[in-house]
Amino acid sequence: MSPYPLYNALIRTHHITSRKKVAKLRAAASNCDIYALLRYGGCPGIMYCQGSENGVRDWVATVQRLRYKDFQLVKKPALKQEENIEVEHANAAYGKLEEVESVKDFGARMEGFGVWKWWRIGMGYVGED
Repeated sequence: MSPYPLYNALIRTHHITSRKKVAKLRAAASNCDIYALLRYGGCPGIMYCQGSENGVRDWVATVQRLRYKDFQLVKKPALKQEENIEVEHANAAYGKLEEVESVKDFGARMEGFGVWKWWRIGMGYVGED
């Protein structure tokens, strides 16, 4: 478990295909000591991050500077609200960026991190209650 309160953020873009940009995001994840997850490939591009408040904010700022097409910060950096107790904290390796190729796989990871409903709201799949 993290020694500080966890923050998270969700970004949506048109797509994520540039390996150069992904390399910069990977370096930023390491520098900011956050965990980041990307949906690489076609549309939509999805990015999730979690870590310390400053780490999450700094990583999001790095993404903004890369000028992704149709950049949308759909869930701004905020205190992580876990939806269930049994979440996979151990799978969040801080200072690391991971990639998945499908929205389905991304959703499964969000469910594992205890933020599935939050993610679905951010993506526009469901409305807020």
